[in-house]
Amino acid sequence: MFDPDIAPSGTLLGLLQRGRGDGTLHALAEQRGEALAALERCVLSDPRRDWQVESRSLYYARLYSELEGGLDGIEQHLFHPDDPLDTDEQRTGLALSVLGHLAGYGRRDALRLLRDYAARGGNWEWALDELALRADDATLRALAPAVLDRFPRDAEGDAALARAVREAYEPRPWRLWTEDPVHGERVRAAQERGSFDRWQRQMRPAGPTPGWSVRDVLRWAQEGLDGHPTQHRDAPAARCLAAVAGPEHRGELLDAARRGPEAARAAALRHLADRQDPDVLALIEAASADPSPVVARAALESFSRMRSVAALERARAWAGRDDELGAAAARMLALLGGPEDTARVLSALRRIVRTHGADADGLDVLVEGVGRLSIGCAAPVLRHVYRETASSHLRGCAARALAATDPSFAQGFAIECLWDCEETTRELAARHATTGDVRVLARLRSLAADPAEEAEVQTAVRGRLSTPEPLT
Repeated sequence: MFDPDIAPSGTLLGLLQRGRGDGTLHALAEQRGEALAALERCVLSDPRRDWQVESRSLYYARLYSELEGGLDGIEQHLFHPDDPLDTDEQRTGLALSVLGHLAGYGRRDALRLLRDYAARGGNWEWALDELALRADDATLRALAPAVLDRFPRDAEGDAALARAVREAYEPRPWRLWTEDPVHGERVRAAQERGSFDRWQRQMRPAGPTPGWSVRDVLRWAQEGLDGHPTQHRDAPAARCLAAVAGPEHRGELLDAARRGPEAARAAALRHLADRQDPDVLALIEAASADPSPVVARAALESFSRMRSVAALERARAWAGRDDELGAAAARMLALLGGPEDTARVLSALRRIVRTHGADADGLDVLVEGVGRLSIGCAAPVLRHVYRETASSHLRGCAARALAATDPSFAQGFAIECLWDCEETTRELAARHATTGDVRVLARLRSLAADPAEEAEVQTAVRGRLSTPEPLT
């Protein structure tokens, strides 16, 4: 993950970068040139902190379609002279995904760009995957020479080809190419080699393994941290300890958790926490403030996984602390606590937003906990998080919490959420948005007819459109 440059939430650019529904609505009301400039900036400079949990491509593609935007800027970005040198998928991935959706909407210029980039571009695998979903067989077959010429006909090239075939997200092009009279034999050989390589990796250990004693496992964990390059083995070492440690080793493990070397101490902490040892909570409290980040991280992660009554009681005592352990304790209460914990969870949410902002780590757990506990007086801070966070995933969490806590949600944010970039947020909006606003019914019908919309969203939309009761 990285921290992109996000504009203020009240600007058109800031709304589009966040993927908010209001971004689309404002862009459609803005001067077309200014709206397209802001949209293009988002597509060419991915604004997401974590692309694995945040969606943007369909959101931007829809806006390109509604604004009838040209693709010259995307083409210049894809074929920039830096493209062969900059192999980071972050540079071109979002633009290629947007082109994929536009191709799905029938934009032939988007399909052409994808085809050209798959033949000549650096991130050709991503483009090929997009084409695999949208292009016809003839288009894919015609790409075989350009793609396969990337791999020299030698041992190194054949190994790279086998790896590409094995790691392809969409196998359709490669399956078509096995039938090619010129290239089929080579692709079939690459498929067979990929299967053989996978079998070899399963049969062969990937690296050094510890000896089978508690002392050997702890030493192995520390050797990883002391080596070059550094290997963090405390978590796998804890799993190994589960197999080799018995009750007779408790004293040795407690001693390692108190005063052992960093990685050994972290591994012992993790193991003792997994075993719900009666002394581990005191060890976690001490280790959470340790100057070693390895030890502190292990302590906090170990505590977060605990589910015992003792851990929950200790979380109630720690939740008011203004440190990482206090934040972890508040998150545990948000996940597992009862009505008696509402004040603690709400206090932690307010404190973290006030001190660390609307994008603080772990904030999603607290926001979801506020919704689970139905803390109605949390609505103002939830609205702040909804507006200000740069994470569409966190905004979706805030929307779900508002649906559970804020009586005005159906007439307010739920309407905006119908245009949100996240499918789960659109689904939530489809179930809650009141039709008192004239835009809602039109948007519901548009989502129901959009072939690119997710099935869950369309199910929720059609449920609202087909209900015999008046929509409110």
